[in-house]
Amino acid sequence: MKFLFLGAGAIGTYIGGSLAASGQTVAFVEQPATAAVIRERGLRVTTAGGVRAVDTVTVYDSPADALAAGPHDVAVVALKSFDTADAIDSLVATGASLPAILSLQNGVDNEATIAARVGASGVIAGTVVSAVGKPGVGEAVEEKHRGMGVALGHPLSDRLVAALDGAGLACRGFADADAMKWSKLLTNLTGNATSAILDLPVAALFSDADLYRVEVEVLRECLRVMRAMGLRPVDLPGTPVRLLALAAQRLPRVIAQPALTRALGSGRGDKMPSFHIDLHSGRGRSEVEFLNGAVVRHGAAHGVPTPVNEVLTRTLLALTDGTESIERFRHRPAELLALLP
Repeated sequence: MKFLFLGAGAIGTYIGGSLAASGQTVAFVEQPATAAVIRERGLRVTTAGGVRAVDTVTVYDSPADALAAGPHDVAVVALKSFDTADAIDSLVATGASLPAILSLQNGVDNEATIAARVGASGVIAGTVVSAVGKPGVGEAVEEKHRGMGVALGHPLSDRLVAALDGAGLACRGFADADAMKWSKLLTNLTGNATSAILDLPVAALFSDADLYRVEVEVLRECLRVMRAMGLRPVDLPGTPVRLLALAAQRLPRVIAQPALTRALGSGRGDKMPSFHIDLHSGRGRSEVEFLNGAVVRHGAAHGVPTPVNEVLTRTLLALTDGTESIERFRHRPAELLALLP
């Protein structure tokens, strides 16, 4: 298959580099400076099996150049959710015929954003569960191998699953795209916003009784919204999402808290969650409105209250845009708890 990746970030480099190493045809669209580095050095993908150096990818400076060099079977979007609309608009603006678009992004609304621009038949939902880091331009490190998923039902779905699985990415097909995406959302919610707001590691959140209750309620609100939408959690590759849901909803705290602390608090090792990285690196943008905020929006649409996710979304956005001081909440759980119902 012929793949065109929009961006060579951590996930793009990891997936694209793995596909290229397995013999698939892979191209990237990147900013000129980044493109020049990748042309010179190629890609390096590090997994438990070793380091794969990949020098067979093509890199274009613009969407117009990339599409003119097509056709491509699929364009892969692995960008932050707040970049989705602009990225797809840049493809549409070329006036060229577009390939099917595979979204490997976190959040549950990217596919709808893409479909509004290219039509629902041109979009394929996907998700990446493996943890991946980016130490440098054109480099990706697989920090935790779990796998990935692709929604079935599109004419290309089976071929995509086969190509991705053949690249060592442990890909599975899922009949229910929404259940797959919302199940991944559950895993993204755990400890993410609270860690950023309080500047605390996830292990500290799940080992504190009061903060543990906050994290459990974040999950419970999401699960209530899913039920209202007729969705049930599904296990993702290497990720027992149904057990996470069970622990959050039904297991007594004396059992669930130690289990969640081990599974979630230590699962990232020393790495902080993505919201924390974005906030404390001064990026000035956050995906919280696409994750916790999505729970709030879909909850409102289905008459499901989501007050904890609403407070976390509002607070983190205020910290991100500078209308609230980071120091107010840093290592001060009582400040955040006072805002919660």
